[in-house]
Amino acid sequence: MRVMAQMGMVMNLDKCIGCHTCSVTCKQAWTNRAGTEYVWFNNVETRPGQGYPRRYEDQEQWRGGWTLNSRGRLKLRTGSRLRRLLTIFSSPVQPKLADYYEPWTYDYQTLIDAPLGDDFPVARPKSLITGEDTKITWSANWDDDLGGTSELGHLDPIVAKVREQANDKIKFEFEQTFMFYLPRICEHCLNPSCMASCPSGAIYKRAEDGIVLVDQDRCRGWRQCITGCPYKKIYFNHKTGKAEKCTLCYPRLEVGIPTVCSETCVGRLRYLGLFLYDADKVTAAASTPNDRDLYQAQLDLMLDPNDPEVIAAAREQEIPADWLDAARRSPVYALAKTYRVALPLHPEYRTMPMVWYIPPLSPVVDLLREQGHDAESAGTLFGAIEALRIPVEYLAELFTAGDTAVITTVLRRLAAMRSYLRDITLGREGDASIPAAVGMTAESMYAMYRLLAIAKYEERYVIPTAHYEQAHELEELGCSLDFDGGPYEGASGPFGEASGRPMPVAVETYQALKQRQTADVAADPSATHARVNLLNWDGNGTPPGLFPERADKS
Repeated sequence: MRVMAQMGMVMNLDKCIGCHTCSVTCKQAWTNRAGTEYVWFNNVETRPGQGYPRRYEDQEQWRGGWTLNSRGRLKLRTGSRLRRLLTIFSSPVQPKLADYYEPWTYDYQTLIDAPLGDDFPVARPKSLITGEDTKITWSANWDDDLGGTSELGHLDPIVAKVREQANDKIKFEFEQTFMFYLPRICEHCLNPSCMASCPSGAIYKRAEDGIVLVDQDRCRGWRQCITGCPYKKIYFNHKTGKAEKCTLCYPRLEVGIPTVCSETCVGRLRYLGLFLYDADKVTAAASTPNDRDLYQAQLDLMLDPNDPEVIAAAREQEIPADWLDAARRSPVYALAKTYRVALPLHPEYRTMPMVWYIPPLSPVVDLLREQGHDAESAGTLFGAIEALRIPVEYLAELFTAGDTAVITTVLRRLAAMRSYLRDITLGREGDASIPAAVGMTAESMYAMYRLLAIAKYEERYVIPTAHYEQAHELEELGCSLDFDGGPYEGASGPFGEASGRPMPVAVETYQALKQRQTADVAADPSATHARVNLLNWDGNGTPPGLFPERADKS
């Protein structure tokens, strides 16, 4: 047994309201430079929809991830090493810019300089790639909130598959419309196909926490990693000629601070924590013959952090004691393995993804209430799950390689939690038969409720700090390309390029947020000599420094 630690994330889709705050803050923190205009390390997709880039889930076209050869061994969908070598100078199996979108700005100068006249001046859209006039025909969230789904919804690869299997199970008619939001980042897989696809070995998986990164010095811009990633979460920077991807905000994690997308999430739907897994069994688990068994195979990889044998093996691998303690308190382990309500995204890609999702249940509750039923009753909810407006088959194609039984079990547990806690909230005695019906105890169901509904900051984010000898190595970096001779060294800042070097404010923000979470009074950044910003301001009053001082008109 070779025990290793993996930082993972769980997202509760019932809480996502599609506000895109996570996308915008990630964009501002990591991809606000030239060459990354179309890059979204975090994006929020409306499902059903084509996703970003368009139809990225169609692996028959894009050939991402792994498959099994005739001997049952893993091989990349892109083919053998020789085949990839022959296409090293031309890799056509990857999305074009049109599959993402051509980023644009507007000719605002025309509005400013236009002479007085009878016609109102118009700021034409200008391509950020060519600088020429362009027409806006697509973007990262073009089909947001089902925009255009009646005409383009059939292009969702999962819709096409479910329709084929279930005789028009999904119809885009108004009375049958459904949708939910799916936030996506890099999966930081245990068996990353992007890493295996890279000819120059620039992509690596950190031994201490499993975060997958791109070595900018070794990257040669072959773009084979873009083809190899089935989630299409690696992007090509056309200015530097390098590949870039989500870093899981590792400079923040190293000092115990959540990722930017987690920190700014309005719905508090993200959880961060450690998994312990047996590295010796990853290949065997990813080689499981039946796609529908891959979810259970990945669950089996996750080791019990309370098992004495696992603890002993982890100590042999020199995993620090505080990391083992963090693994025992990990919310992602609890949601994925203890309560079994979190599921991996597309396990059939065989990459062993480590960003998991709790499928949505809300629409069925609203529908039952509108029909005059007791929407929180266990019997009513259990009976309605098969008739969800979000088809179980659709969710199964996303999270369990088509196994609807697993999805139904998860949804029944979530429904049981609603029904059981409704009685307790109303002051009635909890019905022990409700958790028993889904294989849980009353205590475990209440613990799951606390984690999903009312968990505190330190319960949602259990992040062990890095063990570095020198404190300066823990300084937050605004972007890995800005330092150590990178192409943007000293050329970017908090207001974009050429505005100065970014300032490390994450630690101060963290302290202010912690105060806001635990104190009964408004946060006072001046008490800790912290700079005020929109992340650490709690909305109460106007702390000194939040707005510029007004000039004395007297």
